[in-house]
Amino acid sequence: MAKSSQNSSLALRNIRILCSLIFVAGIAGMIITSIAGNNVGVVNTIGGTTAIAALVLLVATISASTSRPEVFDDAQAERLEQQIVKLTKAGANETEVRELVRQATQLGRKS
Repeated sequence: MAKSSQNSSLALRNIRILCSLIFVAGIAGMIITSIAGNNVGVVNTIGGTTAIAALVLLVATISASTSRPEVFDDAQAERLEQQIVKLTKAGANETEVRELVRQATQLGRKS
């Protein structure tokens, strides 16, 4: 794993732990405050803090996501198919060419 990737994973883990602690403390704080004195201002403040921690967790998780969905490009697939046809017309074995393309695609997905 690269150094920057380790740092971002560590930072994300720390953010998740901190937000979890804020969630637990926030729920306990809202319950205790509403039972103890029914002070609406304090309950709302604790609830708002808990909600902000939830938003921070959502934004951190979304920003740290590095995986991107695969997008199928019809134009690129058509160009590849034309190159395969061109090679087979030049005398190459179509089965071997298609197997080579399959292997190259699998190799590209692994890296």
